[in-house]
Amino acid sequence: MALKKKSKSSTAATAAGSSRPRHSRRMRRDSSSRISSGKPSSGPAKPAPRPTPAPATQDGAPVSPVKGYADFLSNLEKEHRLRRIPTSDGSGRIDLLSNDYLGLAAEAHLYLPEFHERFPDAAFTSSASRLLSRANRYHLQLEQYLEQLYGRPALLFNSGYHANVGIIQALALPGTLFLADKLVHASIIDGLRLSGADFKRFPHNDPRRLQRLLADLHDSYQRIIVIAEGIYSMDGDMAPLRELADLKSRYPKMMLYLDEAHSFGVRGQKGLGLAEELGLTDSCDLIIGTLGKAAASAGAFAITSPVMKDYLLNTTRSFIFSTAISPAQAAWSILMIEKITQLHDRRLHLQHLSRHMVSELSRRLNFESPATTQIVPLIIGDAAEAVLMAAHMAAGGFDALAIRRPTVAAGSERIRFSLNALLSEKDIDRLISLIGRYR
Repeated sequence: MALKKKSKSSTAATAAGSSRPRHSRRMRRDSSSRISSGKPSSGPAKPAPRPTPAPATQDGAPVSPVKGYADFLSNLEKEHRLRRIPTSDGSGRIDLLSNDYLGLAAEAHLYLPEFHERFPDAAFTSSASRLLSRANRYHLQLEQYLEQLYGRPALLFNSGYHANVGIIQALALPGTLFLADKLVHASIIDGLRLSGADFKRFPHNDPRRLQRLLADLHDSYQRIIVIAEGIYSMDGDMAPLRELADLKSRYPKMMLYLDEAHSFGVRGQKGLGLAEELGLTDSCDLIIGTLGKAAASAGAFAITSPVMKDYLLNTTRSFIFSTAISPAQAAWSILMIEKITQLHDRRLHLQHLSRHMVSELSRRLNFESPATTQIVPLIIGDAAEAVLMAAHMAAGGFDALAIRRPTVAAGSERIRFSLNALLSEKDIDRLISLIGRYR
């Protein structure tokens, strides 16, 4: 195996309407943007060419309509990119797969007695959308608790994917431009594509390039929404949030949308994320947090202004037309977030483990990782090698995932190590030795 040294990795995260006012025109599209100049496009889009009909027969026999799907799967397998749901629970191996960053999910059994005592009547289903049912006190209590922590209103969603796809579509009023970091999550890209709005993607963590885009396009739109992530899930680095907040102060039409999916729970004194850590919560127009990672629960939330909360619950289709998370899930989330706010020692330990692993990768294996957080990628650069490396890790007692296209760009295939606060420095040293033995 030849690890890629000092390689800049690049995620290629790739793919309903809203009840908001619809665009009166259709936008031109290309692979990375819906605008090809500094001004919004105009005029109707040309109709797409009709696809060439597939042959109805092959060697005289009818072609099954399923054949194309089977061929697609066959090609994935040839390229070592076919995914399957694991059938082993990994007993006896250290888990470096999940996003249980603080170890709360692994220790859930310790908190069940308190949960049953405090929330004995929390139901396992909501049975309806929140707008089509009676109020449930656990949904309201969770939102009120988040509002108390952040000092701003909160709105619950079923998942981070639901939140991003739905909110971005809802925000896309006429006159809106989105500028998204190149490595934002697939849910954000899907929201942008479905929104019908103009969007561009700027080079990863490059505030200077973003500033040039803002300067060029600021006068052409009513609002420009910049989208970034607190921690990027495949590279393990953080957004330059101070620079983004500074740009927001200089460009009055700019709004800042921060996805804290992988930073909620692990950054900040109370674990509220990177914005809390840097004292920049008020600089973000929307903060998206997920409850299925460090919070060991399920669901997501948006932190925003009172006006924006009312706007979103009236326009976000993934909120309006989806059964809400269960009251039991909301109640469990309250308990888990309470624990998160008290686990700063674990956050510090997790940061220490990350620094130690990145340092040892460099010192012992001459490999430079982009990671500055609990997510540490090992860039392999080949799908087949990444799969073999993951098998080597499993044989050595560690579960770690091979990440391949389309989750990351071709040539940046990797092993993604997801560290958690229950690990020790000895565990990391053993992991580094195992990596070094791979040939």
